[in-house]
Amino acid sequence: MDLDWQTARTRRWLMWGVLALGFFLVSFNRVTTGVLAEDLTRAFGLTATELSVLHSSFFYIYALLQLPAGVLVDRYGPRRVSSTGIVVMSVGVCGFALSGSLVTGFLTRTLVGLGGSVIYLSVLRFGANWFRPNEFATVVGISIAVSGIGGLAATTPLAVFVAAAGWRVATLTAGVGGLVLGVSVYLAVRDSPAHAGLDAPTGVASGADATGEVNVLANTRRVLSSLDAWLLGVMLFLVIGTNLTILGLWGVPYLVHVYDLGVPRASTVVLVGTLGLVVGSPLFGWLSDRAGTRLGFVFAGTVAFTLCYAVIAVTGRPPLVVVAGVFFFANFVSGATSLSYTLIKERYPASASGVATGALNSLGYAGAAVVPAVMGVTLDAYWTGQTVAGSRIYSLAGYRLAFGFATLAGLVGVACTLLVASRRE
Repeated sequence: MDLDWQTARTRRWLMWGVLALGFFLVSFNRVTTGVLAEDLTRAFGLTATELSVLHSSFFYIYALLQLPAGVLVDRYGPRRVSSTGIVVMSVGVCGFALSGSLVTGFLTRTLVGLGGSVIYLSVLRFGANWFRPNEFATVVGISIAVSGIGGLAATTPLAVFVAAAGWRVATLTAGVGGLVLGVSVYLAVRDSPAHAGLDAPTGVASGADATGEVNVLANTRRVLSSLDAWLLGVMLFLVIGTNLTILGLWGVPYLVHVYDLGVPRASTVVLVGTLGLVVGSPLFGWLSDRAGTRLGFVFAGTVAFTLCYAVIAVTGRPPLVVVAGVFFFANFVSGATSLSYTLIKERYPASASGVATGALNSLGYAGAAVVPAVMGVTLDAYWTGQTVAGSRIYSLAGYRLAFGFATLAGLVGVACTLLVASRRE
């Protein structure tokens, strides 16, 4: 068994790598609207609220399906569920590239969210099946870092590609690449050591526990009756929703309107912000596994997140280097808040890990569906009445109010984390 498992160490990382590329594409596809905002506004004649709704259409279905996705991954395994999801997502991306109206854009982007909804939970389930408990937070952190790299690809690299080939060609290219990846995941990934013909070492889910018959209803009731899960879910609702809204939608327009930057340069500042996620997630995962604690990191991350956005809310137009720093650190410390997934996963047996993390992820990404609309309505109220090349221009006061909302969201998240800590004393 030891010899087999030593051989499997390399193999499991290769399989994880293929699966993680799917998570890369999910992150890329969900935030492309930030760089494409000007193009989409001109193509479909959108207001800030309509652009926010188009952006959020990914997250409406994505958030709604996280709990069912967890059930599917627990029941059918990450291989089949993720490969199907990647194909469905990529069909939606191709459709979005060919859309001619807000309605078709909304529907095809919803299809992107439908397919993408199962990928992260498939990665988490694969980690639970193939890695020991004291490795899990590290694997999750590295997986989120790969997701962050997908977000990086949706900033300056996408802006350069769009400038050269147009937004439709760039989007269609991503869709075709995703179709190829979906097939590759099905061919390369195996659900568990048992499905690969190996014995699992101590602490790793056995083949029987990795997939198969599970008491779905009992697991679901158990997770949904947990107050800690709800409190951490609300915190993630606010943190994830705010970060994805700012970096994925309104960060680039804020820099274009307030600092008079071009889209490529503005996207570079957002790229710096996304780097924070790439660095912070694996670092906090590694530190948490070494320290054997989660909640302290979650609390510290939530406090730091709040302080970051307060800087822009208070000053409105700080030096550009400060904005880049705020974006970087707000996403860097979100790596600490993402330890909530490990915190919840460790409270349930392996057979319920998909349901547990799915419930938490559902609440988290519901924020990415709601927060953009709130900020969009706020900005529409502060429209200057001016348009440039068909794109609306919003005032500094409107953006300050939007960042004020981000700060308030952080304060509520801190309160939720404190309540979880008080219940564990």
